[in-house]
Amino acid sequence: MKTIDIQEAKTLLEQLVTQAANGESFIITKDGKPLVMVSALAAAAAKPVRPLGFMAGEIAVPDDFDRMGSSEIPESFEE
Repeated sequence: MKTIDIQEAKTLLEQLVTQAANGESFIITKDGKPLVMVSALAAAAAKPVRPLGFMAGEIAVPDDFDRMGSSEIPESFEE
């Protein structure tokens, strides 16, 4: 990934924003240390969103789920 010093970024801001908008992410540095990564907003929003309940009917929860291990768990904490 391309890196650019903050002073140079100030000079080339419009060009860098155009590049980022076209999908070319880059890192702005100061004194050789990375500060921020710049990328297009569309790239961040492009992640697919999983709908709620996407596994409905795929998983069965037993009726006694809240009581499972109720006798074994306390025993494991006793000395």
